[in-house]
Amino acid sequence: MPEEKTSVLIVGGGPTGLSAALFLTQHGVRPMLVERHPGSSVHPRARAVNPRTMELFSTVSGLEQEIQAHRSPIAGNSELVHVESLAGRELLRMERPTPDDIEQISPAQWIMIDQDRLEPILRRRAEAGGADIRFNTELSWWAEGPDGVEAVLRDRATGAERRLLADYLIAADGSRSPIRERLGVAQHGPGTISSVVSVPFTADLTGPLRGRRIVVCYVNQPGLHGTIIPIDNEKRWALGVSYAPERGESPADFTRERWVRLVREAVGVADLPVEVDSDQALSWEMAGRVCERFRLGRVLLAGDAAHVMPPSGAFGASTGIQDAHNLAWKLALVLRGVAGTGLLETYQTERRPVAGLTMRQAVQRFALRDGKKSYAGHGRDLIDERTMTLGYRYTSGALLPETEVDDDGAAAEGGACEDPRHPTGRPGTRAPHVVLRLDGEPVSILDRYGRGFVLATGEAGGAWRRAGGRVGEALAVPLATFGVGPRQELADPAGGWNAAYGVGPAGAVLVRPDGFIAWRSAAGAKDPERELGLVLRRLLHTDQVEGPAPAG
Repeated sequence: MPEEKTSVLIVGGGPTGLSAALFLTQHGVRPMLVERHPGSSVHPRARAVNPRTMELFSTVSGLEQEIQAHRSPIAGNSELVHVESLAGRELLRMERPTPDDIEQISPAQWIMIDQDRLEPILRRRAEAGGADIRFNTELSWWAEGPDGVEAVLRDRATGAERRLLADYLIAADGSRSPIRERLGVAQHGPGTISSVVSVPFTADLTGPLRGRRIVVCYVNQPGLHGTIIPIDNEKRWALGVSYAPERGESPADFTRERWVRLVREAVGVADLPVEVDSDQALSWEMAGRVCERFRLGRVLLAGDAAHVMPPSGAFGASTGIQDAHNLAWKLALVLRGVAGTGLLETYQTERRPVAGLTMRQAVQRFALRDGKKSYAGHGRDLIDERTMTLGYRYTSGALLPETEVDDDGAAAEGGACEDPRHPTGRPGTRAPHVVLRLDGEPVSILDRYGRGFVLATGEAGGAWRRAGGRVGEALAVPLATFGVGPRQELADPAGGWNAAYGVGPAGAVLVRPDGFIAWRSAAGAKDPERELGLVLRRLLHTDQVEGPAPAG
């Protein structure tokens, strides 16, 4: 059997897997991705990318503009409503931050882009960067050995098989992940919340909409719990409804006649002219689960393979893409031999609590929109959307000092957040958005992050910047430096940088490749080169670089 080699094998060609391939190429890694289906998704499915994810995509040259150019037909919609029927009484309107609100804390915005539009863009960009992407190819066998992950790939069109040896395996193979199942990884959470079947239909809903431009309409009436979602924002829509397998119900019970009746009930117009594409009905499970482990040796779980959550909040796809970014820069440094394998363990200690917190918030949002006060003990207070998307914190992982307990005494296991409108600049938080001046023009400081480590200093931080150059070269770590203040590269006429980052004029902040603060010093140091060197060596686990193969 012919044998190939790759540094990283990615299994799964959805948004998470394709993003992992793309982000790895940014760091000089050329992964292989296999996907058993012959092509990308033909259904909209995930339809929104949050501002944090767009911050990550903006680090890839031109990608943000390409995504903008392929926005969904519903890109201008903003209303989420809870109704008895679309034409009937409105029960609840979910408030969402406006673009002006988000502009104060991020240079990015929510982007409405359907999954079937996003995936081809990510694929093209990943392939242009050197990723080897193979659709209609399945992972038929794999095992972790002393030299890496041995795998057998099967071309589903020809049946031909090839043997592969990969240094690492990223399992982005969905909520029913065969890789996760074979590893026997336990999952925690409320489990299945609802079984859903949805169908596209054609109708004129101008009257029932009453001028509203909905992202989603939640319908709640006796005998009917469902959603109406726009497809083309004009005539094409989708209705999703819950059914009960425990009572013997199945998607096969939904005939065309039943669908027509359900659409009319959900819209609230008894004689509504409607055409239903019942042969295109899809069934799926709405659930809340998070894996007990995200890393087992050389195998790393990401996206739906690691966590599933209800679509309420539009957190799912973005959480998976952010997994991929967190993992990509860490894998790249380990593969280059400048970081130890302990850095990969921080993928789990950072992303798992965030996934748990996000899942619980999505479950709570679903409960409220379904007319409940809470769901299965997940009735904690809602965290506002801005804080969920831009304020989540890492409380342990690749940061110094590590903080296993949050300020209010909550264990790191439960996840933590801070209000991004009032940033602290402490390690583990996303580096705050501050508008500075470059050659007299306004720029976000976030534009400087996302490609390697960055050491930002105050106006009197020259010693830190000189130390940064020497330490980065000595450790072979990409480390850029810049100063903020008068006579520095970036001017701060409003004086907001020092306060947002919690440092003085002689202080310094080390920002990771994912835009999170790894370490800071409020002032100068007697020996900045020694201190910065110790910090980076601890963060990168350099004591393990020459160590044995990674263990689970």
